[in-house]
Amino acid sequence: MSDQIKSDEHNQVNGGKKRKRKRNKNKKNGSENENIPQQTVEQDGFEDNTNRQNKKFKFDDEGEVSQPKVEEVIPEVEEIIEPEVEHSYIEVQEPKEKEDEEEQEQEPEEVIQIQKQKHPLTKERKFQKPKTVVFNGGEDEDDEDDDDNNAFNFTRSSSQLASTAQDLLKIRQQLPIYHHKDKIVEYINNNQVTIVIGETGSGKSTQIPQFLMKENKGTIAVTQPRRVAAASLAARVSEEYGCRLGQNVGYQVRFTNMTNKFTKLKYLTDGMLLREIMIDMNLTKYSTIIIDEAHERTILTDLIMGFLKSLIVSGKRNDLKIVVMSATLNAELFSKFFDGAPILYVEGKMFPVSQYYLDAESEDIADTMIRAIVQVNLTEPEGDVLCFLPGQEEIDSCVKSLEQLAPQLPKEAPLIVPLPLYAALSPGQQSKIFEKLPKGRRKIILATNIAETSITVSGVKYVIDSGLRKIKVWKHNLGLSTLLTTPISQASARQRAGRAGRESEGKVFRLYPESTFTTLPKQQESEIKRNDILLPILTLKKLGIDDLLNWSWLEYPGQDAILSALNTLYTLGALNDSGKVTSLGIKMSILPLPPQLSVVLITAAELGVLAPVIDIVSCLSVDNLLLNVTGESRDEINFKRRQFCPLGNTHGDLIALYEFFQVYQTQGKEWCKEMMFSYKGFRNVEKIKRQLQDYMLATIDNTLPRTEREKQTTTLKAQLYGSDDDLEEKMLDIPSVLKSFLKGYITNTAIALPDRSFRSIQAGQLISVHPSSTLFGKHNMDAIMYIEYVFTTKGYARNVSSIELSWLQEIAPHIMGTSKVNINE
Repeated sequence: MSDQIKSDEHNQVNGGKKRKRKRNKNKKNGSENENIPQQTVEQDGFEDNTNRQNKKFKFDDEGEVSQPKVEEVIPEVEEIIEPEVEHSYIEVQEPKEKEDEEEQEQEPEEVIQIQKQKHPLTKERKFQKPKTVVFNGGEDEDDEDDDDNNAFNFTRSSSQLASTAQDLLKIRQQLPIYHHKDKIVEYINNNQVTIVIGETGSGKSTQIPQFLMKENKGTIAVTQPRRVAAASLAARVSEEYGCRLGQNVGYQVRFTNMTNKFTKLKYLTDGMLLREIMIDMNLTKYSTIIIDEAHERTILTDLIMGFLKSLIVSGKRNDLKIVVMSATLNAELFSKFFDGAPILYVEGKMFPVSQYYLDAESEDIADTMIRAIVQVNLTEPEGDVLCFLPGQEEIDSCVKSLEQLAPQLPKEAPLIVPLPLYAALSPGQQSKIFEKLPKGRRKIILATNIAETSITVSGVKYVIDSGLRKIKVWKHNLGLSTLLTTPISQASARQRAGRAGRESEGKVFRLYPESTFTTLPKQQESEIKRNDILLPILTLKKLGIDDLLNWSWLEYPGQDAILSALNTLYTLGALNDSGKVTSLGIKMSILPLPPQLSVVLITAAELGVLAPVIDIVSCLSVDNLLLNVTGESRDEINFKRRQFCPLGNTHGDLIALYEFFQVYQTQGKEWCKEMMFSYKGFRNVEKIKRQLQDYMLATIDNTLPRTEREKQTTTLKAQLYGSDDDLEEKMLDIPSVLKSFLKGYITNTAIALPDRSFRSIQAGQLISVHPSSTLFGKHNMDAIMYIEYVFTTKGYARNVSSIELSWLQEIAPHIMGTSKVNINE
């Protein structure tokens, strides 16, 4: 956006600090995909309508709008999107990238191409020079989220369910994939492994599992990378199947299990399936495993595919059917991994989407987004707007500004109704984006990249794309994980744009120049290349796999990553000197937590401080529990908060979290609003706390003699469910609480330097206490422990606690000798 724009409206909405867009112009495009010959089964009846327009837009100081003359411009191939129906449900769809294709003959693999519509944009086309578009620049909703207010619980009668299923059948029969049901089922039945490439909108995630339900005597498992996708897909499919959620069709995610012993189709996160593999390596209760959204390449998805390959190669499950579903044409990777498995290709349906770009980079993406939203609302016909922002902080900032602006906008324009969407929201909060609004109002959905693949919202005709996302990157050499804001890939940009063309023609407004698009990487890097692989390595070791370097990796993570994970597990006490899993490591694998937090809970039980530590761990498991405060009110809110955490002001943020949770339990919602805490976040903390209590009881070894097992159970229950009456009177054992966390985060420690900064023990990295910490600016701290490391202008420690140097030697004497920092100086 132009620097000279200084309107009053701009000054009003620009309350936050500038977030400079950083783009990596040196990234090389990914390698071209090799293609294999395709046998085509054509489906007629759809006209070709894939022409697109590229245009630029900018904000004008005087608020005038000029529309361009439509000029035919054919860009690179866009995503093909299906039209959506008018039912509120979430459907997982994934980013795909369509590469320029040249047919090549290759024998080992067979591709069945199932087409719903021909589209000619598979050959290289040149851009015509785009025209420039000049672009100008109620009451608070109750955020209470009752546990019973679950968007996916249905209490309708059997007749109502059957009627709904019959109505939805007519819609299902219009999906591209439904016309080739028999062909798909035939290939899956005749091959142990089948690769299905389904474009967004083809219906693969909801229909293929249903096709197979009648064919399978056992249970069908469908994995999803995200919890919200698993839950919402199950809800949709249960409606289509005509049953209540949790009966024939259900889902299982961390802390929630909506299944029973009669469930035939289960959607679950890849993490939950991995836990089942650890319990039963042969997956005996499943007849079919469907790996959905495989192209996202999460670490756990890669790990599951490795296990499945080992299972079928060993001959232990010759009857097990495996279906790998992806939304990218780069299917050869999966096919070759499974020894030339056949590939079925299913196309979706698309509507044309016009593309608009800024003529210059944006320096404040939140401000630019707000101005773009206002302009679209003033100039475009009816239709909802889907906006992509990198993270929750930016979304909350925009929502707040739009709520203030909405009543002041011209009355002839629709009334803006801003709705946030990110993973930390509860299902009840997420479901608000599906609610129909009265005439004269327009939904403005502000979402993270979760909306690229995990949801489908009827009514969206416009997309505003920041071109940014937030990802965690693991630095093996530093032993640190940090959250970075990075540019998206071209595939993600196309996926985001496609959301505007699901029901009719749409428009996408990209908040960056057209020249920037060509510098974006073609596809995102797989998680296993940039994330910590601690949990996968622990899982493999627990299952007795010692040759990690030569295991069946879909993509080899690298020797450095494997050795770093092994070293960390040894540091945590999960592995012994000979590299075998210890009893602590076995308990860690039971808990649905990162290995570090699992160690924390187990150590807390040994030290007798499990109750307060579970409170703190539950708080850490909820994102953005303490809302960020910016502007003039920040110092005032921080001062008020510190009145409620006297111990935290001395010992750090973990103890402060414990104190805040105790106050919340007595003060409730109004106190949360006053302190700028998330009330629904604290309600989720209570839910997670109850679940963790149950999981801790499950860590007791069943092989112990009955008397010893009952003794341990009694002791553990006494810690977990001690009398609440004397809770306040009981003295909090702060050293034991912090030592429990130190056991799990021994590598996240740093020694104080004379200049009040700190140097990390493991890598000797300079690090400072984050300004949001209760310990910011504190003196006389010999050492600190931190839960999270972030890097902005420099390295910062977040969720910081003050620790004593002697604790380091007490907790982890086996690693202090290798420290890069001399603690005796």
